[in-house]
Amino acid sequence: MPPWAWRRAFPQTALDAIEAAIRVSETAHGGEIRFAIENSLPGTLVWRGMSGRERAIEMFSNLRVWDTEHNSGVLVYLLLADHDIEIVADRGIAARVDPAEWEQVALTMEAAFRQGKFERGALEGIERISALLAAHFPPAGHNPDELANRPVILRR
Repeated sequence: MPPWAWRRAFPQTALDAIEAAIRVSETAHGGEIRFAIENSLPGTLVWRGMSGRERAIEMFSNLRVWDTEHNSGVLVYLLLADHDIEIVADRGIAARVDPAEWEQVALTMEAAFRQGKFERGALEGIERISALLAAHFPPAGHNPDELANRPVILRR
């Protein structure tokens, strides 16, 4: 995939909408959402056989999604070339939310993405993640915004 391909799926207006949705979402729960988009895996990682899931876990660490006071970070990782959506939750949330629920969120997003509706799919995913976090991880008192809300574009 060319390095600019992500812009077709996620133009500036879509990135702005995702950022705003995350900001609003985080007022309703004690979690922190990070959204990352990568066109394709670097060749060296493909050569080593790295999966989208493994890359998502690596990015969870590199983006410091784990670095929240209550272990309440969630990473939504999109690997555009492979049409792969991975949701990685920190241990504080993973202990409360069944993995099947994250899979349902990913399936909802995939359905919209297959129709070319990337912004809608991302916003629906954030909305569903927010509902899960509100149900399983409600805000408790002081609820700081610990992670950046702006989607990150992973570039080589």
